[in-house]
Amino acid sequence: MKNTLKIVLLLAVTCLVSCKTKAPKQTVKKPNILFIMSDDHTSQAIGAYGGRLAKLNPTPTIDALAAEGVLMKNAFCQNAICTPSRASIMTGQSSSVNGCPTLDGHLPKEKQYLALEMKKAGYQTAVIGKWHLHEIPESFDYYKVFPGQGSYFNPVFYDSDGTEHIKWKKFDIEKGSKMKGHSSDCVADSALEWFQKKRDPNEPFFLKLHFKAPHDLFEYAPRYKDYLADVEIPEPANMRDRKENGSIATRGHNNELERYIGTSIGRRNTRRNYTNSGAWSKDLDLSKSDAEIHGDAYQAYMKAYLRCVKGVDDNLKRVVDYLKANDLYDNTVIIYTGDQGFYLGEHDYMDKRWAYEESMRMPFIVRYPKTIKAAEIDAIVENIDYAPTMLDFAGVPTPAYMHGKSFKSILETGKESADSKKAAYYHYWMHMASHDNPGHIAIRTKRYKLIQFYGAKIDESVAQTPPAWELYDLEKDPKEDYNIYEHPENKEVIAELKVQLKALRKKYGEDNPKIPFNKVIDEYWDYDEEAKQKAIKISHEYLKKVEANVYVNNPQKFRKKKH
Repeated sequence: MKNTLKIVLLLAVTCLVSCKTKAPKQTVKKPNILFIMSDDHTSQAIGAYGGRLAKLNPTPTIDALAAEGVLMKNAFCQNAICTPSRASIMTGQSSSVNGCPTLDGHLPKEKQYLALEMKKAGYQTAVIGKWHLHEIPESFDYYKVFPGQGSYFNPVFYDSDGTEHIKWKKFDIEKGSKMKGHSSDCVADSALEWFQKKRDPNEPFFLKLHFKAPHDLFEYAPRYKDYLADVEIPEPANMRDRKENGSIATRGHNNELERYIGTSIGRRNTRRNYTNSGAWSKDLDLSKSDAEIHGDAYQAYMKAYLRCVKGVDDNLKRVVDYLKANDLYDNTVIIYTGDQGFYLGEHDYMDKRWAYEESMRMPFIVRYPKTIKAAEIDAIVENIDYAPTMLDFAGVPTPAYMHGKSFKSILETGKESADSKKAAYYHYWMHMASHDNPGHIAIRTKRYKLIQFYGAKIDESVAQTPPAWELYDLEKDPKEDYNIYEHPENKEVIAELKVQLKALRKKYGEDNPKIPFNKVIDEYWDYDEEAKQKAIKISHEYLKKVEANVYVNNPQKFRKKKH
């Protein structure tokens, strides 16, 4: 009997060991990743970021994500313009290396790294909406994207499942599709269709969902025409009084170039401002004083902008509601951002491009309750870090070819480590294009921002607009109203920031001596008295040049006036 019991026990133990050995390996289910990006949606226009517009409650859906997740207070782009920022997000690389430093940059399939790495990690990938990288996003399993900027109404698409041959403007779309309605509605409709009909429920998904709105010129859906109609939008305190922001690089010697550098809200910039561009400009009373029409233009464009924002937020709610209804909400890393910041009247600027806070700063909100607790975090991160961070959530180590680094651990712990970023880098390449912004580079730490305006085109080794440096103490002056570069007490701070800036330029491959404008950067690096005098001379010469071909305001169009 005892021997029989021993045999039975031995067989039982053997069976348990055998069963344990043969049991299938358990794998942790990977989270879905939903990356939502709106065009030109700045942090000032998101309620969760506070500020003068928060009381208008423009973004309740986005605010709800922020309340349940992490709001990054110091997320920055390295180049505040559509194509370069999108390329950095897709590649994890600086503009110098990924080949997209300007709006003309192309990102071919083999460089669409984020999608390629996600596919290797077992994700079903899709991109819907505004792409703006000049090559079809064939690295994704599914794509439905606008050609170029796309249109606000009745958009057409490059569509991997499309069956129509469409000719639209300069684009010849062999596999295309058309939709009717406002672009924000169409983008959300397309996302819901993908979820319902094209998503494989057996695979984790990676979806990039891109809204065109609220990009200039802010064409909103007609249903929002009465939204904020009777509301007075608060003006930024520095819109009418620009204080001591800027330098000879942005204002000219003795402010002689104020009319020609940086497009404006009021009539300051004679070529382009919001009294002569935008659908609302035809309704402005141009006989009013400069001060009155400045306010009228601001109110009109801000209401158009916020109506576009409202359309994005409402459509995002439709997507969020679907995730909730289909048990996907809590297992999806939801990220909301804009492709850069945007000016809402601060310092009388329009558009983006500048290294100043309103333009360089990006909204960045992440919700994933399985590992992320609600918090506001002031760690410095850059758009080149977004791809490594998303890959980290997917279980993929950061590829060696990426400049960026994952900040997943910061999101999950709220704590920075010894090797967390101490500074963000910036470089705007498109000297005096479209919105009259000089070429410049910058470094941004938690306390300081140092900017060098070198004022030269990509293929030029001589400055066309006056070079200069600017320094801002962001603890004392968060609105960057006072340039303190010339204050003697800041010499040591400036010297240390220049060391760090030079190191970042080397790290990101930006100090290549074959790039012509780097000669100008080096020439004005120390900025001694001789350099200052040369800058004054350049300011006078540029003034003569623009006054020889100045544009005068006209309610219908620009017309040249010869002097």
